[in-house]
Amino acid sequence: MHWILLLIAGLFEISWAVGLKLSHGFSQLIPSVITVICMVLSFYFLALALKNLPLGTAYAIWTGIGTLGTVIFGIILFREPITAMRLLCIGLILCGITGLKLITH
Repeated sequence: MHWILLLIAGLFEISWAVGLKLSHGFSQLIPSVITVICMVLSFYFLALALKNLPLGTAYAIWTGIGTLGTVIFGIILFREPITAMRLLCIGLILCGITGLKLITH
């Protein structure tokens, strides 16, 4: 269950990062409100997950999910470049997240 909470926290992490971009520096009301709500929910679910997970592992996985998701959404929504080096780095982050998950009980 704690891994699911961490995944939910990571998904809200992605949501607030994308919302932050769409809010244009908090100048757009609706995206700004959604961004703040997603921030609060992201921290809330992270806090719940931290009750049962090691801090370093949970934080690394949470930020990794956020990083992977924001890169993917950046490519899809904002036409950010896709390069071999970016894909390699994304793959390394994914390997790190997977490794941390596998070695944590």
